[in-house]
Amino acid sequence: MAHWMTARGAEIVTIAGRDSARTATLARELGAAAVAVDRLETSGESLLLLTISDPALPSVATQLAMRPQAEVVLHTAGALDASVLEPLREAGCSTGSLHPLMAFPRVLTDPRQAKGKVFALDGTPEARAMAERLALSWDGSPVHVSAEARPIYHLAASLAAGGVVTLLATAFEMASRQGLPHEVEKGYLALARGAIEQASQASDISGAITGPVARGEIDTFLRQVAILEDLDRELAQAVRGLANLTIRFTSQESEGKALSEARAETPRP
Repeated sequence: MAHWMTARGAEIVTIAGRDSARTATLARELGAAAVAVDRLETSGESLLLLTISDPALPSVATQLAMRPQAEVVLHTAGALDASVLEPLREAGCSTGSLHPLMAFPRVLTDPRQAKGKVFALDGTPEARAMAERLALSWDGSPVHVSAEARPIYHLAASLAAGGVVTLLATAFEMASRQGLPHEVEKGYLALARGAIEQASQASDISGAITGPVARGEIDTFLRQVAILEDLDRELAQAVRGLANLTIRFTSQESEGKALSEARAETPRP
């Protein structure tokens, strides 16, 4: 995000971090000074952006509040709202949050990678204005997410990203157990990409759900999951749970009842 800001004309004055080597490297890349967190003072600057882990935020906020800091302080944690920066607010800063709803598997230096992405924000009016300004400068979509909604917002985000990859990893493991060639894994990836593309174009995302359960072919599903249950009972339970959710989003209540009743006596191949 520091790279994104400089690409849009901002000047990064100082970078602080607990890892001195990484801090020095980033500071050199952006032409900034590098300091330790316990020496960071940003008085007179427009923004202090805290891109640190959720558990570290309370203690770092308390530590930073002991010295003069920037007019606006924003953090990028998705699960936490602006209140985690209360020590800094009490010290006179405008505080808020700016969470990019996207995955960062590596450093993304091009702000064009943020185009169209949602940025969740909250905080004081001044902080929210700064957060919105940044999101719009990256062609993102700023959205207010309240403190009350933050935990479920972040949990849903974890499902939308990490949960999808976990499901793919599960599909890969199931294929590997059956001795299927690696080309099948590539096929699963292509299948997932196609499903997500269909979902992105659907007016109602539930209409893009596919598979035997979505089509009402409960017997087919039960035969398959019975085989899986012999191999891995825990995994079979998880698959049943997904099937129940599929019914919830795509089918009538009677079909969901049929699946629940069939669980008591699953047909064997």
